[in-house]
Amino acid sequence: MRVRVLGSAAGGGYPQWNCRCRVCDAARAGESRPRTQSSLAIRGDDGPWFLVNASPDLRQQLELLDAHVDGVRAPPVAGVLLTDAEIDHTAGLLLMRESTTPIRVYGDAVIERALRETVLRMLERFCGVDWRALPLEGSSLVVEPFEVSDDQTGFVFRDGGATVTYAPGLARLDDVVVERLAASDVVLVDGTFWRDDDLARLGISDRTAADMGHVPLTGGTLEMLATLERPRKILVHINNTNPILLEDSPEREEVVQAGVEVAYDGLEVVL
Repeated sequence: MRVRVLGSAAGGGYPQWNCRCRVCDAARAGESRPRTQSSLAIRGDDGPWFLVNASPDLRQQLELLDAHVDGVRAPPVAGVLLTDAEIDHTAGLLLMRESTTPIRVYGDAVIERALRETVLRMLERFCGVDWRALPLEGSSLVVEPFEVSDDQTGFVFRDGGATVTYAPGLARLDDVVVERLAASDVVLVDGTFWRDDDLARLGISDRTAADMGHVPLTGGTLEMLATLERPRKILVHINNTNPILLEDSPEREEVVQAGVEVAYDGLEVVL
């Protein structure tokens, strides 16, 4: 199984176009690595690449995917799995409108209903969408969705004895979620916010991490990940204001000391 992080930032990317926080300014000054919006590519030992979430940065992300294709208008991925209906995870579908066949999309009925009058309706004017239920066709990957909130899904991928869990949005850390992470070889999980009140501290918004459907790292996800012995632990979907993006920050050092990695665009894991 091969897993490639195409985009490791949260919605808006890093740096965000209208943000002048110290973390974004560090990226503009060349002191921190820029990142595109959250997306993942995965393939089994047998079969093609599949995309997990289609970000607004999809065009440039797919250019970096080393997919073998046949023909002049051949797609580099065989389909798209969606964890939710958020704009930063679905707007990239519109960038695939030049497809010569309907875009194959996998997601639950709640996601389909949420997109029916927006993205799906717009795509019907172009290539259309072939909405499907799991399992995947033509791949050795076994995919198991699991609920991480009322409107977000995580995915467990299995192939050849290896297990990868992807959950870019974590609204809760219940026993079921933690057990799935603990039983994995690699976990790629929500690293959006450092503290619950990150945005309020910067005077950006009164909305907390919890309000936005994310468990913060401090007092939440980071402490949980530090207790997991089996998996390689990688943070994805990192907000542009999160100081862990600064490699010399004390917050990054805390992450490292917990045995956790900070994802970057192009990070690849082979199992």
